[in-house]
Amino acid sequence: MTARSVLDDLGRPVRLGPVRRVVSLVPSLTEAVAATAPGLLVGATDWCSHPADLAVPRVRGTKNPDLTAIRALAPDLVIANEEENRAPDLAALRGAGLPVYVTEVRTLPQALASLDRLLTAACGLDRPAWLDAAREAWQQLPPPDRLKPAVVPIWRRPWMVLGRDTFAGDLLRRLGVRQLHADHAERYPAIPLPELRASGAELVVLPDEPYRFTATDGPEAFPGLPAALLSGRHLTWYGPSLVEAPAVLAAQLAAARSFE
Repeated sequence: MTARSVLDDLGRPVRLGPVRRVVSLVPSLTEAVAATAPGLLVGATDWCSHPADLAVPRVRGTKNPDLTAIRALAPDLVIANEEENRAPDLAALRGAGLPVYVTEVRTLPQALASLDRLLTAACGLDRPAWLDAAREAWQQLPPPDRLKPAVVPIWRRPWMVLGRDTFAGDLLRRLGVRQLHADHAERYPAIPLPELRASGAELVVLPDEPYRFTATDGPEAFPGLPAALLSGRHLTWYGPSLVEAPAVLAAQLAAARSFE
């Protein structure tokens, strides 16, 4: 494959040759590459937990990557995300001569298109079957009869919730959940607990990442309100988990509603 230039999701040109060595700085993208062409991965973050048997060198976290270690791995491509990774780190990698491809994912259609471009245009792979399966799984999801108003905390101490323009929020809307803070000026606003309790929510949605909400850590803060404990991976990751995400998340939401 001759040298070529591809545009990443931010419209930045990335100069590439043959891509045989990839370092991923995003758990979702690590899983996507591993499910498509596992031999490409030569490095991933400490948070890249899927697939469970992934055996590649770790380069610390998404917010504090070990830049020296990444350079030493001599990747043909570093893949990152505009939300999960810090711009100064990515600039430093570019300054060291490494091609860096940045994704942007705020909606399900954007995720599917982004994954297609990354895997086919950037990595030079065939379009994977799991990507078509993910699209079909979400297309088959019946439209909700009603959007149920909900608060969706992602952190406590302080309490933070999903706000505007988020991938998780788009998935929840497709599953019949209306975020009460979807029009907030911030994407992940900090909201005092009394204000959350008085918001008029009919449901509280508690994913297990980034904060690990559980049956004994989270629901007690919202007495009298049904609590849906969701798989954070299925709610926030964009990759092969999207294939089973509609069924998994719908079942978890239904379980909460059955106790109303």
